[in-house]
Amino acid sequence: MSALIFVLLLFAGGAAVIAPLARRPRRWPADPADERDDVARAVSSLRDLEFARAAGTIAPTDYARLRTTLERGAFTRHALEQGSPAPVRTLLAATLVVAVVAVVAAVTLPRSAGDRAPGEPVTGTVPQSNDLAALEARAKTNPSDIPTQLALADAYVQAGRAKDASVSYQSVLAKDPNNVAALDGLALILVASDGNDGAIVAADRVLAQRPRDADALFVKGLALYRKADWKGAVDVWTIYLDVGQFHSASDMVRALYQDAKVKAGS
Repeated sequence: MSALIFVLLLFAGGAAVIAPLARRPRRWPADPADERDDVARAVSSLRDLEFARAAGTIAPTDYARLRTTLERGAFTRHALEQGSPAPVRTLLAATLVVAVVAVVAAVTLPRSAGDRAPGEPVTGTVPQSNDLAALEARAKTNPSDIPTQLALADAYVQAGRAKDASVSYQSVLAKDPNNVAALDGLALILVASDGNDGAIVAADRVLAQRPRDADALFVKGLALYRKADWKGAVDVWTIYLDVGQFHSASDMVRALYQDAKVKAGS
């Protein structure tokens, strides 16, 4: 009986709130933009930022500030655009749905509460996890799953955990010595940490398979530039700028390329 009174009162309250909206329809919110687009743009910007840091063209303080801004901005919720007025029948249907949910809750929750163990929450708990933790768990469960290991390494890079990313890339290379994605990723980490010789070795292993791989050409040219091998950098980046005109680091390379040409006397 008490459950029925509760449902009736809830239905009446919902109707009282929604009735004014039915008389004076408000703008119905339009579907928000897909937030994955914002995340994708942020990830692309973060990659560009990593390239700039690897090339030494950005101050550490600016790098830290921009990275924080990009990571925070990827998940900023934007104001919804206005849409068409909400139909009255939609509002009434929503009221009916509320009533049905209330009936189900009034019937099932007391039963669930009575069946639970002492001290156990009525609705249970949901384990908290993030994408990185989930990838780590999957990689640990199946170490031979190369796509998962590569995804974990990329996630470590985005999280600024270069050492862990390097270990994951090397784990992939232990199973597949010629894996291009792992070699490219490892080469970028090496050149960012002044391991120029190792970066060149990794890039050359990629170029032996894919002579026009833009990532490998970028890293090799950058490593040669940092070793003051101006002619070598010019030779590599000449090919890079031909095949990687839409690569994320192309604008940065063009400036370094001109500098290398001047220093090489060409």
